[in-house]
Amino acid sequence: MNQVAGNVVRGHGVASGKNGDPRFPGGTISMQLPFFAARGLDLSSYFPATINLSIAPAKFTPGKTRATFTALKWHPAEPAEDFSFFDCTFQLPEKAGEIHGLIYYPHPETKPEHFQTPDTLEILASRFVEGLEYGSRVLLSAPPEQILFQN
Repeated sequence: MNQVAGNVVRGHGVASGKNGDPRFPGGTISMQLPFFAARGLDLSSYFPATINLSIAPAKFTPGKTRATFTALKWHPAEPAEDFSFFDCTFQLPEKAGEIHGLIYYPHPETKPEHFQTPDTLEILASRFVEGLEYGSRVLLSAPPEQILFQN
């Protein structure tokens, strides 16, 4: 496993639906779940929001993904997008235990809006993480053959 430290940063609120955009009732993750499941990736056990983690000044290089979906048409009025997923675990230094997750990577070249900075990763957590807030320090681990972190 390779590791990188990061800080939780504010996202756009569309994955969770917190921003109230009427195009994405309940959030984009909830809307995308059946489309990912139809292509073989069941995300129903994951919390339906993303944790935005800035790993700056580190960078990441994608490798062999757990799953990649191209031209996924998940919304009737929005263009199709490409998505990749990478296995990961993360932990908050002040709390014991690791949390399983997936790095959720909408490919920027097919994403119509709501872009992340190049040093921000979106994490789907296997459960709600009590005490996680903006500014929380997180240690992220991932298989180096899937995604490589460079300091």
